[in-house]
Amino acid sequence: MAVPQGLTLEDSRDLAGRERRPIVRRVLVALLAVFLVLGLFNVFGQRVSVDSGEGSAARLEVSAPTKLRGGLFFQARYRIVAIDEIENATIVLDPGWVEDITLNTVEPSPVGEASRDGRIALELGRIPAGEEHLLYLHFQVNPTALGPQSQDVDLYDGERLLVSLDRAALIWP
Repeated sequence: MAVPQGLTLEDSRDLAGRERRPIVRRVLVALLAVFLVLGLFNVFGQRVSVDSGEGSAARLEVSAPTKLRGGLFFQARYRIVAIDEIENATIVLDPGWVEDITLNTVEPSPVGEASRDGRIALELGRIPAGEEHLLYLHFQVNPTALGPQSQDVDLYDGERLLVSLDRAALIWP
């Protein structure tokens, strides 16, 4: 039987020169498997991280992921426990909370919103001693976002700093 024109037995039947191709395929599949396992161990994000701090007048707890991906919807929960009465509770967020991240919802609505030196200030009002206030913010990471973001959170009573939390988030592509 004749070999069709343009084909050679050495290349088509004996697969000469393809000795390394199975190894390349196996390496590529192994790299994909490593990538998936890293995702299972939260290297690329969305698992919630809880940071908390306490001052003489209040406790502040922030629950939000610190590892994010483009397109991800996530929620941040801010829990304030007043040890002493707080007359004008205000949460001040670093610009990293909304830099390349879209703020979709704030619940319950703050009493007021302002800017403090380029930082977002959400005025929550009075919190009686021994009571707690929960604030929920819903975000979406913009698809073009990438890299580290400072997401510090400060709790004030008017102009007096009560608690400060240092947070950082990393946005993966």
